[in-house]
Amino acid sequence: MNILLSQIAHARSGDKGSNSNVGLMFYSNEVYHWAKIYITEKRIKEHFKGIVKGDVKRYELDNLQSLNFILGDSLGGGGSESILNDAQGKTHGQAILLMEVELPESLIDKVKS
Repeated sequence: MNILLSQIAHARSGDKGSNSNVGLMFYSNEVYHWAKIYITEKRIKEHFKGIVKGDVKRYELDNLQSLNFILGDSLGGGGSESILNDAQGKTHGQAILLMEVELPESLIDKVKS
């Protein structure tokens, strides 16, 4: 079943220099364990292909049922580099929640409508 990440997780994001970070916090432990396999650095880089110019690094936070991604060179020099550059990482959390994923049938009961 294809769903949006917003149906199985919430997100928080921010920026530091030219990088941003996006954290995904999953609503259930079962979905989190699936996400650790399915939501890879490669998939995140593809989702943000027009934004991320550098590498994507993933960190797993098992005790929080969360994944944190560092999006390298995703802010065009950073939010405070220039008054002409208004890129900010806080918008990347909302953008990741629009990512469509294929959730296995066995986890459908974990989806929030």
